[in-house]
Amino acid sequence: MESGKKEEAGPSRGVVNAEEKKDKQREMKTEKPLTISEVLLADEDEEEEYDDEDVKEGDGVVAGFSPGPLVSLKEQIEKDKDDDSLRRWKEKLLGCVEGDLNGQMEPEVKFHSIGIISDDFGEITTPLPIDKNQNGHVLFTLKEGSRFQLKLTFNVMHNIVSGLTYSNTVWKAGLQVDQSKGMLGTFAPQREPYVHTLEEETTPSGALARGLYSAKLKFEDDDRRCHMELNYSFEIKKSR
Repeated sequence: MESGKKEEAGPSRGVVNAEEKKDKQREMKTEKPLTISEVLLADEDEEEEYDDEDVKEGDGVVAGFSPGPLVSLKEQIEKDKDDDSLRRWKEKLLGCVEGDLNGQMEPEVKFHSIGIISDDFGEITTPLPIDKNQNGHVLFTLKEGSRFQLKLTFNVMHNIVSGLTYSNTVWKAGLQVDQSKGMLGTFAPQREPYVHTLEEETTPSGALARGLYSAKLKFEDDDRRCHMELNYSFEIKKSR
């Protein structure tokens, strides 16, 4: 007869380890593998975050960005003269101005006229450039609370002008009272002039709003070339 209690048999440690290993293998098989984008995002989380001021310089210029060398449009066209499909595509894009190109690399924007469109009087157009003796003269007179738009006619020559923008700054009695900015776009040389109408604006109302204003209209491209700077004046009168 055996004295004492018989020890209950239990699973051995070796069996437990084998089962845990199998469970881990099953988990690894069922886990969805990381995509490339997920791996990149995981790496980005570990990197330091930079402020926009560290990444950009000036007005939206990316730090460290170095644009390629400027190549004349004539040279760009001649590079693909043996490729008929590319040549036809470029002719369609440029409006067959290859004969007008002289190899000049710098694009040139020539403004022909500036117009004012308003419900008060329809449209008034002034040829450009304005005579130096008339620079700053009153281009138009508007009623208070009236809506108006500036309309421009211009040609692009020699090369593609990229990111053509405008800024219109207005002063009254020597104090700046308004400034508007906008993007016109990117334009290729063509024989027909471009016609572009700026965004609609509304003149202020009230006794303090009436009077004579001076303004400066400026056009620049991505490379900060100034293609036109026009000083002009306009007047706001009482609405009857």
